[in-house]
Amino acid sequence: MSALVPLPVVVPLLGAALTLLLSGRPQLQRSVSVLCLGSVLVVAAVLLVQSYRFGPVVVRVGGWPAPVGIVLVADQLAALMVLVSSAVTLCVLLYSIGQGRAETGETAPVSIFHPTYLVLTAGVTNAFLAGDLFNLFVGFEILLAASFVLITLGGTEVRLRTGSTYVVVSILSSLLFLSAVGLVYAATGTLNMAQLAGRLDALPSDVRLTLQLTLLLAFGIKAAVFPLSAWLPDSYPTAPAPVTAVFAGLLTKVGVYAIIRTETLLFPGGHVATLLMVVAGLTMVVGILGAVAQSDLKRLLSFTLVSHIGYMIFGVALSSVAGLSGAIFYVVHHITIQTTLFLVAGLVEERAGSTDLRRVGGLARIAPMLGVLFFVPAMNLAGIPPFSGFLGKLGLLQAGVAAGGVLPAVLVAAGTLTSLLTLYAASRVWNIAFWRAPRLATATPPARLPGLMVGATTALVALGVLFTLLAGPLFQVTADAATDLRERTPYVRAVLPRDVP
Repeated sequence: MSALVPLPVVVPLLGAALTLLLSGRPQLQRSVSVLCLGSVLVVAAVLLVQSYRFGPVVVRVGGWPAPVGIVLVADQLAALMVLVSSAVTLCVLLYSIGQGRAETGETAPVSIFHPTYLVLTAGVTNAFLAGDLFNLFVGFEILLAASFVLITLGGTEVRLRTGSTYVVVSILSSLLFLSAVGLVYAATGTLNMAQLAGRLDALPSDVRLTLQLTLLLAFGIKAAVFPLSAWLPDSYPTAPAPVTAVFAGLLTKVGVYAIIRTETLLFPGGHVATLLMVVAGLTMVVGILGAVAQSDLKRLLSFTLVSHIGYMIFGVALSSVAGLSGAIFYVVHHITIQTTLFLVAGLVEERAGSTDLRRVGGLARIAPMLGVLFFVPAMNLAGIPPFSGFLGKLGLLQAGVAAGGVLPAVLVAAGTLTSLLTLYAASRVWNIAFWRAPRLATATPPARLPGLMVGATTALVALGVLFTLLAGPLFQVTADAATDLRERTPYVRAVLPRDVP
């Protein structure tokens, strides 16, 4: 099964090259893109089953053994992330095709959208599967290079302005990451994460802490944790709806994944637990306070995106099996739900002509299906029982209570407050945009929404509900993944030959 591990990276890259060659044949481009992402979804499902049953699946690129060569590792955490991200990117692609963004209109010709989108997917999966820090950096750079194109599609003034901010912040975080990679190599002589798991422990504590904080700073910018998140609410809402949705669902989660991976494999022991808890609490509270103050649906969702990153960082800070399991479960849940809500925002804009809550109303009567598509994931995000959002938050809060101490108790209270304010924000959107008298922004809104857009959004809503129905098995997978992360031994033994120090 090791031959399957590179496919989630290689297939989208080959698809990107092919779709670029087919730039004059949009129907073939669409078919190639859907086939590539569908194939990646199937491969990811197989890898998850294999990693769950037999342990991490490893491929040594070019036949070079670790730590000399590049290693791709599909353990339970990486395989689960690839599976969920593949499902999300496929649904967003279908949504985009239905909207016509990839073919005509203001955003971009097909020759740009499909290759760039597939390159973005390859960068995300490469980051999840990377077995060394430099390859993780390469994964980040691939997805960021593609995101620079996608976030400025159409070349409008507002997109170029906000896109410039996004580019500057991304380049800064990449420079910090590259600096951290150089420092790690200078201190240890390797970048292979399995080998670093042993060598970093032997470093002086001050050197080790410096490396840890440098990596955390770089990943914190990418994950949009407070106070490094000011760029996100201004950058994401201006992009086309499919682009915003995939950015919100995946790009920040790649940063969270990097934090989870490095804090457990490279820097175990919770040496910066207090810092992470403070950051998690501020991210939750400041983010949701920003959300309740917004009058635009996309900006409101952007602030909730920032806020709920705090739950994941809280789980990492606890560094217990229960905390890590809750964090992984919440990452899976949040990728799906946040993407869904941004797709719904695109449907609202398509139907009403605006996402400004002051100009929209009566959608529950005019488009009842749209009301359902918003209501279910909104309640899921708010953590209303029995949805997966409630189960994920409950797992994290229980882990916080079990940890004991004043700071975890404060974080439990902050998490509860954030959940209540998320419910308030979602209810406010429902009351204004869906429940009050019709007040459409455009004089002649479309009679009905494109079926493929609605179908793709419905599929993601159903996936969020499926996580609720399969919460027991999913929690078992996340608990096993968390256990392996804490032990580190399964990962290290799968990657390194036994005679390598």
